[in-house]
Amino acid sequence: MNDATELAPQAPNGGADRVGQVPPGTTELLGVLAYGELSAFDRMSADARYAPTLSGRVALSQMASAEMGHFRRLAAYLARLDVNVEDAMVPFIAPLEAFHDSTAPHSWLESLVKAHVGDGLAADFYREIAEWLDPVTRDLVFDVLSDTGHSSFAVREVRRACQADPRLTGALALWGRRLLGEAITQAQYVVADHDDLATLIITGSGDLMGIAALFRRLQMGHTERMKSLGLA
Repeated sequence: MNDATELAPQAPNGGADRVGQVPPGTTELLGVLAYGELSAFDRMSADARYAPTLSGRVALSQMASAEMGHFRRLAAYLARLDVNVEDAMVPFIAPLEAFHDSTAPHSWLESLVKAHVGDGLAADFYREIAEWLDPVTRDLVFDVLSDTGHSSFAVREVRRACQADPRLTGALALWGRRLLGEAITQAQYVVADHDDLATLIITGSGDLMGIAALFRRLQMGHTERMKSLGLA
């Protein structure tokens, strides 16, 4: 395996050890992303043990490994900004853990819906913010948010289960709507508690109307994911 520093994107000058100046809020965004990737690794590793099939266990284990690779890249990039990844993550532990505690799945299928819908919603949110970053950081964020294969796996498994037992559809649809509400609430809390991140979003979106439009786009993305699961 390559050393973590080899996985970080190259600086615009062709490979200096330090990254150039980045917009305020960048390290906060990378910190919340890093903790999100670490949490995704933990959850996928745990969920893999409860997969009903061996192939499902293998698939989730491979995805968990990919999430850890993303974490290493973020940690390496933060190091080039002279920021320790643990320090960057600490402010986001409480809000993200509060979200996961309030949306703890009670079944294998609920965990798949949460990963597809909840993680997808978070990824959409971070991609929106990344559009306002410098090109090098933006490309890194887009890269670490790339789908590890979990989306197609979740869609396939949930659709198959609901076709076998249509009674599951209603309960999983309600679960998906709950995830939307909880995720939007937590995103608003995170932004409100971090001034630089809030400034980045307000500056990038233009005004409060732009922020409202951002959250509408997140809701539209959620609707499309629910449709892909057959839970609209």
